[in-house]
Amino acid sequence: MRTGILARNAAVAAAALLVLTACGGGGDDEGGGGGTEAGGGGGERQVNVYGTDGNMGNALANAFSDQPGALDGMKGTTPLTELSSDFTDRLDQIYPNLEDYNYAGETYDAIIITALAAQAAGTNDANVFKEYVNGMTFGGEKCTDFAGCLEIINNGGNVDFDGISGPLAFSDPGEPARASFGIMEFDDQGVLTPTSFVFAGDEENASSDEGPAYAPAGTTGEQLAIGTLLPLTGNLAFLGPPEVAGARLAVQDINAAGGVLGQDVRLAEGDSGDASTDTATQTVDRLLQEGVNAIIGAASSGVSLTVIDRITGAGVLQFSPANTSDQFTDYNDNGLYFRTAPPDTLQARALSDLIINDGNNTVGIMALNDPYGTGLMDNTRENLIAAGLAEDSIQTLTYDPQAANYDAEIQQMVDFNPDAIVVIGFEESARIIEGLNSQGVGPQR
Repeated sequence: MRTGILARNAAVAAAALLVLTACGGGGDDEGGGGGTEAGGGGGERQVNVYGTDGNMGNALANAFSDQPGALDGMKGTTPLTELSSDFTDRLDQIYPNLEDYNYAGETYDAIIITALAAQAAGTNDANVFKEYVNGMTFGGEKCTDFAGCLEIINNGGNVDFDGISGPLAFSDPGEPARASFGIMEFDDQGVLTPTSFVFAGDEENASSDEGPAYAPAGTTGEQLAIGTLLPLTGNLAFLGPPEVAGARLAVQDINAAGGVLGQDVRLAEGDSGDASTDTATQTVDRLLQEGVNAIIGAASSGVSLTVIDRITGAGVLQFSPANTSDQFTDYNDNGLYFRTAPPDTLQARALSDLIINDGNNTVGIMALNDPYGTGLMDNTRENLIAAGLAEDSIQTLTYDPQAANYDAEIQQMVDFNPDAIVVIGFEESARIIEGLNSQGVGPQR
């Protein structure tokens, strides 16, 4: 899953650092190998605890609202780039009382790119305009909004859209070749604050195929219909509001600029639920019956894997703002699957660099047993080994998010006694963190 989380209070506190998304993991104030004494004389070692984009944000902070310091020093990685106050203010107007802006930019960009590709192709047929998607993100004249990009198209130019979520620069599989990640940290009040930004990947790996020639300027045609498959319920429901806001704002901006193919874009919204339900399948079936040309979502990699064949097999484009599993890079999707979130091969590099730079020599990784969790775990392990850690200094385990408790997994970490513990998961991460804290190996000071 991936892509950027930002609590409102973190954004305010960090305005000078130009950050509007966040995620956490953990480490002591000196960032060194977990050697800090806990409790001022208790003799326990302070273990560095890290998280990723799936579990760090207001949902985790709210779970510990009555336990000050429970997340103190926890830090980690998330797909993150600067969001302007103008963008977040407009999101707030679209969807009042947002607590986070998680993946709002990525959702916005996915819809803008889809609309530009359809206009450039001169058709709402996804089997045709799919060939234009990658080329919207590199190689041409720079533009940063739909209106500006549409003007380039109408003037016979070639578009290079630099979106809210970054320069994009898609590679052949239809995903960012390079991405920005934020290093975020919880303070003793549970507030996320930014510490730095890092990049992973290389824009030189972007595709060299800019797609076919554009249709004549001003080409009109049948209405472009875009559906959403976003988490309104389930274990990623905290991602739903900002993603919905991003989708609505994108369609509003597109239609204000004249629409696509001479008509307003139609938006049909839907719930993805999570991988434990068939909500996504029901939503996809409804959206396909309504005749959508593209579906934005899902947020969860596991959910997308349950419906990708259904969507792309129907000749409809699927564009996820948050899928990060590396399974999608080589997936047989008929060229109809794209994502604005970077693959976990990139996040794993940023995460492993953070762990190594903090001086950790032994690392335990606890991962949700789904494509997102296992993929990020495996890639992080490979990067840690490539950075010089011995294989036997890294212990990995997966867990069932529906389990009654995680006592056995937590005990395994206690027995391993690592310098650092990485928790890769969703809302169930709160129970794991609580268990780690109770055993003296969590982030709590």
